[in-house]
Amino acid sequence: MKIIVLGSAAGGGFPQWNCRCPTCQLARAGDPRVQPRTQAGIAVSADGESWLLVNASPDLRQQIISTPELHPRHGLRHSPIGAVLLTNGDLDAIAGLLTLRERQPFLLYGTKAALDVLDGNTVFNVLSDLVERRDFTFGKVFEAVPGLQVEAFTVPGKVPLYLEGSDPVLAEEGENVIGLEITAGGKRLVFIANCARVSDAVRKRTKGADLLMFDGTTFTDDEMPSLGLSQKTAARMGHLAMSGEGGSMAALADVDAGRRLFIHINNSNPALVDGSPERQAVEVAGWQLAHDGMRIEL
Repeated sequence: MKIIVLGSAAGGGFPQWNCRCPTCQLARAGDPRVQPRTQAGIAVSADGESWLLVNASPDLRQQIISTPELHPRHGLRHSPIGAVLLTNGDLDAIAGLLTLRERQPFLLYGTKAALDVLDGNTVFNVLSDLVERRDFTFGKVFEAVPGLQVEAFTVPGKVPLYLEGSDPVLAEEGENVIGLEITAGGKRLVFIANCARVSDAVRKRTKGADLLMFDGTTFTDDEMPSLGLSQKTAARMGHLAMSGEGGSMAALADVDAGRRLFIHINNSNPALVDGSPERQAVEVAGWQLAHDGMRIEL
């Protein structure tokens, strides 16, 4: 199985266009301790010929141009992108679909909730009628592209921000946020880019994964309020902080997984700074930060 990290940042990317938090200022200054990142998404393939994109971030055009494996190879019009799979209906996961509107056939997978978001907004009708939309059943394995088996599962989370009511449920399990088990050649990738809580079911899914890619939005739960960037904690945004007694590093410490990568990292996260105490804590706990262009072969 071949995996390419197309983007590794949370919504807004890193640096975020309107943010002057300490980490964004380092990135704009060209500090070598930080590495700019586009918004999160990965490409996965069993054979290197047909690729599955997991989510379509607003930065997708830039990501495709930066990734030779996704360039056209045959004739006047071609793409090795065989399918796109949406793990939620957030703008960060769906906006890039508008980039893929030039009458190119591919399969578009999503939960009914995610596909309903597309169906309910006519702007997504710019996608060609050659793009076939398919929902899937939790617990049922399907072949997304040749040789790549996928099973979706529920993850504690919340509805997209633009669908929130006055009192949203922050860690419910349903169709709004999902994780993926992707297998090929006897190897298993578990992808959970959004997670509000490490449930027993999440722990069970991550156990024994050859590669675990997990929500790394913030380092502490109060990171955004403490910087004066927002009143919302990580939990209020539907995410689990890396650190703390209930954070992901502690909650997954005894889960046997081969390699652990944080993805969907917010611009405010001090672990973005190489050599920082927060980055050191992440590495001591056996984790790495995903970065754009990272290539992994299982």
